[in-house]
Amino acid sequence: MHIRNTELSLTPRHRCLLWIAAGVLLRLIFLVWVRPSDDDTAVYLELGHNLLHHGIYGFNTDGVILPSLIRLPGYPLFLAFCESLFSWLSPDHWLTGVFALQAIADIGTGLLLAATARRHLSPRTGEAALALSMLCPFTAAYCGIAMTESLSVFAIALGFYAMERVLEARNLDRHDHAGLCLAGIAAALAMLLRPDGVLLLLSLGFALLLPLRSLRHNLRQRLSSALLFTCIALAPLLPWTARNWHTFHVFQPLAPRYVNDPGEYVNRGFYTWLSTWSTGFSDTANVYWGISELPISEDALPPAAFDSPEQRLRTLQLIHTLNQTGSINPALDAQFAALGAERIRNHPLHHYLLIPAARALDMLLRPRTEAFYLDLYWWHYDEHPAQSIAAVSLALLNLALILAALLAFIRRSVPWTLLPASYLILRLILLATMVNPEPRYTLECFPALILAASSLLSPGPSRARQTAGNPFRSLRIHLHTS
Repeated sequence: MHIRNTELSLTPRHRCLLWIAAGVLLRLIFLVWVRPSDDDTAVYLELGHNLLHHGIYGFNTDGVILPSLIRLPGYPLFLAFCESLFSWLSPDHWLTGVFALQAIADIGTGLLLAATARRHLSPRTGEAALALSMLCPFTAAYCGIAMTESLSVFAIALGFYAMERVLEARNLDRHDHAGLCLAGIAAALAMLLRPDGVLLLLSLGFALLLPLRSLRHNLRQRLSSALLFTCIALAPLLPWTARNWHTFHVFQPLAPRYVNDPGEYVNRGFYTWLSTWSTGFSDTANVYWGISELPISEDALPPAAFDSPEQRLRTLQLIHTLNQTGSINPALDAQFAALGAERIRNHPLHHYLLIPAARALDMLLRPRTEAFYLDLYWWHYDEHPAQSIAAVSLALLNLALILAALLAFIRRSVPWTLLPASYLILRLILLATMVNPEPRYTLECFPALILAASSLLSPGPSRARQTAGNPFRSLRIHLHTS
């Protein structure tokens, strides 16, 4: 009697279902784990609440609700919708519905990235993208925080998926009008949520305009597609822009850089001085946010904030004056501006190149302590060894994903390389210009990073797929197999 040995193995479909189940479980953990809310959460909640109950998009000031434009309307509208939908079930816990919808959106992000990788590379690559997305703690953590990040990341993944469909169809001399409309909707959603959502519009539009075969190939088709895409993307911003013009008499299609309503004073001099040395999240927490949480400690200023002992004394005197007055008036702001201008003259290379580069790298590589309730000074091991170990582990995981993505770009295995690469470059350039570095600002990089990292498992695309996967190669006379 012979017994046949049977090998038990999971089918690809079963494995994908297990990855999705693991992703759902991870997000449920973050929904149950109570974490501190951000100041932005209170801003968004008040805007959504006032819009829903009073019909005014603004803030309550001394008992009067005044209109505002400091935040784009996408997320407050989402919160208003959720409050109207879930508050009758539980008036005190309707935010749970918000978190649940954000978790669903984050799961959708993983499915979109997996579909993109599978469509343009291989089923194995699609499964890798799904696994990385489902188990990514950095994106999953924001499902349980009332902020724009989960929906913004979803919009970017949707944009990548839709535009790569359009580019592949165009490479085969076909049209994908549904994909083009979907890409426009994704760009519109990204811009309605955050002002930096315009980066998705730029990267998608740039990829759409790039010729696939020659510089003169079907220029009319590319221009007409770009026009349709742009119109769809910008159309939802028209009511917002018209409202701002009617209410404030300003042309403001997005949100102001300094988060101020028209007529409010902006501490530009203080920000100029801060931009000459601020490179880390601790600088943002202790000094940038310190303006509204005075006093600012002298110990919060690193050695990089001073060029000389004399300048150190002047700087500390300004900080002392700020702490005493309780706010920045125009005269004090002018002194900060003069100090910042002096530092820029003394070290122009540092201000225009080295400091911005350090700022972007810090945001990209620093552990996301704000999303995991870890101490700001996570490297102080003696004070909190468990938190330090957790922070270092998160940093190493983050670094591994970035290095894998970088290797994939070097190997040219990323599908439609220009699309994710251009978005990453544009975002890093933007981050380098910010005076308030926060690690969460790099969260929108993760769709591109996950898509790139998963492509390392591609079995090797064919010559035709290589051409479709990288528009730059189609401009060459000779094509090389990866």
